[in-house]
Amino acid sequence: MLSKQTVCLRRLGETRSGEVMAGRFFRNSKVTVGEIVSSGCKSTGPRVAGRHVLAIQDTTELNYQAHAGRVKGLGATGNGSDKGFFAHPLLTVDAQNGACLGLAHLAVWTRGEPHAEHYKKLPIEEKESYRWIETAQAGKAVLQEAARVTVVADRESDIYELWSRVPDARTDLLIRACRDRIVEKADGELLFAYMDRLPITGSSEFNVTGREGKRTAHKAQMVVRCGEVTIRKPARCKDTQAPQQLTLTVIDVREDESSVVAGEAPTHWRLLTTHRVVDMAGAVQCIEWYSQRWQIEQLFRTLKKQGLNLETSQLENGDSLQKLCCFAVFVATRILQLTLARDGTSARPASDTFDQSEIAVLEQLQSRLEGKTEKQKNPHPKHSLAWASWTIARLGGWKGYASERPPGPITMKNGLDYFSRIVDGYLLHYGS
Repeated sequence: MLSKQTVCLRRLGETRSGEVMAGRFFRNSKVTVGEIVSSGCKSTGPRVAGRHVLAIQDTTELNYQAHAGRVKGLGATGNGSDKGFFAHPLLTVDAQNGACLGLAHLAVWTRGEPHAEHYKKLPIEEKESYRWIETAQAGKAVLQEAARVTVVADRESDIYELWSRVPDARTDLLIRACRDRIVEKADGELLFAYMDRLPITGSSEFNVTGREGKRTAHKAQMVVRCGEVTIRKPARCKDTQAPQQLTLTVIDVREDESSVVAGEAPTHWRLLTTHRVVDMAGAVQCIEWYSQRWQIEQLFRTLKKQGLNLETSQLENGDSLQKLCCFAVFVATRILQLTLARDGTSARPASDTFDQSEIAVLEQLQSRLEGKTEKQKNPHPKHSLAWASWTIARLGGWKGYASERPPGPITMKNGLDYFSRIVDGYLLHYGS
């Protein structure tokens, strides 16, 4: 799947018999999502050893409404009517240099019957939102060799039970606030009002990533406030073991009017974390860590229409589609690893992604893709992942100049697609 850049069984199998074999594999009851995920995450553990890593989690939906008439075993998606299922990966990133180190967990599920009227009164273990806790706990087991783990997530994961269960001596949380909770010992004041009146800690410029239809990528001048807050256990929390209050650090990040793009709303993040932050440097560090969330959005982009196009699969069973999805998420992660290795800061070997025959082809391609001047040479150490990334990006249409916009995951996907055809020819000539 990685070399051919497709989830189409016809292309993966190459022949009719190969296609049939692939179909049987995904229909086989002995092939389980749990085993696929466990095997795929196994290589991540050694890569994180001794590092501080960001464990970034988020949910995406796979929509198969276009195939709903022939596909069995699907559930409702986010709009309540279309058919599909959900995927929730835990992506690990080096906190120091932003290198993608692989997946620590992946949950996939089909939504069942509509929520019961008393849904909000159920314990967290019986709610779909339990995935945030379950994924973080499963990831901690994979990442046990890491020096430190910071779990990063968006507003949907702002759940009191998550705050009370996941943090430990080597695990922190960094989450965008969603719920305007009651602040303890503040005469009933709510969290957001409390954050608004904190004194300004400082201001700094940040690169804000763009979101299609919502936000333009730009440099934003941010005003930062930070402080400590104790929040009260909410009445809806049914966990009798959860503490009655929790003390966290709050970081309010609000864009100054001077840098707001015309016609767009200013960027405003309210962050909560178990990290202790006492000055502007600590606040900036947490903001930069939270900014790495864009990597999981790039992962989803690569998984769908602009990359592997998973939602066009012709498989006719929901269980088989979930297994295919697991493989596709691991492949999309490899593409992301190549994309992020482009600047050479991660020092990972090319063997993370390529086998020896593919590395041999990469070597042969250098003279063809490099120019005559130093600016057109591959600047990275031979056989490093950055060296391979430079080569794949050139095959995908990138010009190779440092002054040019860095190649993104779609350029990498196109480069890998072209590269797979070159490898096929190489193996035909020299033998596998």
